[in-house]
Amino acid sequence: MLGAIVGDVLGSIHEHNPIKTKNFELLNANCVFTDDTVMTVAVADSLMNGTPYVESLQMWGSSYPSAGYGCWFNEWIYSDSPEPYNSFGNGSAMRSSSVGWLFDDDTSVFKEAEKSAVITHNHPEGIKGAQAVALGVFLGRTGNTKNKIRDKLEVCFNYDLGQKLDQIRPLYTHDLTCQGSVPQAIIAFLESNDFEDAIRNAISLGGDADTQACIAGALAEAHYMNIPDQIKEFVFEKITPDLSYVTNEFLDRTRIVLN
Repeated sequence: MLGAIVGDVLGSIHEHNPIKTKNFELLNANCVFTDDTVMTVAVADSLMNGTPYVESLQMWGSSYPSAGYGCWFNEWIYSDSPEPYNSFGNGSAMRSSSVGWLFDDDTSVFKEAEKSAVITHNHPEGIKGAQAVALGVFLGRTGNTKNKIRDKLEVCFNYDLGQKLDQIRPLYTHDLTCQGSVPQAIIAFLESNDFEDAIRNAISLGGDADTQACIAGALAEAHYMNIPDQIKEFVFEKITPDLSYVTNEFLDRTRIVLN
């Protein structure tokens, strides 16, 4: 979960200012948290405290009205009778990482990730995106190799994860769909050498940088079990006390020890 928040914060300044290189200032003073962080916390809070997803996402979303939500989701936050709107945007994927930490088998992860998605993203691709990220986190934290993670995600979701970043990057553009951004974010993790490298890979695609770094960061945290102290300290300074509280509660609850 923390890896997702880190990716969001570090990718934030490149969401609308894309770059096509891994050589950039990572800890930039202008970095901020966005809706990806708020919704990641909302799902984790829901799971830890038994609050219905709809209630949790509406509460956290309305608490941070300027976090950068899409138009449909923003309307959903303030609706008295919120209904899913058949979205296949990557918002379902960026918020689902905590599911992979709190459930302990493939079937449970699949079912819970779908529950976290369908309240808004009830399109099959929206559901797939959430499930792919949650399952990737689960596979990473349970000691599977990158090859096994790649193979499992390809089989389960029919994603092409055999491409290389150098093949994707030149023509890749800002894509908010699950099918057009989640596989590329997964590849950014698969090609990485460590946590920071995964974040740099995702941002260097020149796409939806905060969300793709959020996804790659979630997968990298689970696999490497290591987020450098300097990066953690920088990000905790960028998020609010209530976001920090839930994040730390989650780390304590799951007994995640990040070197």
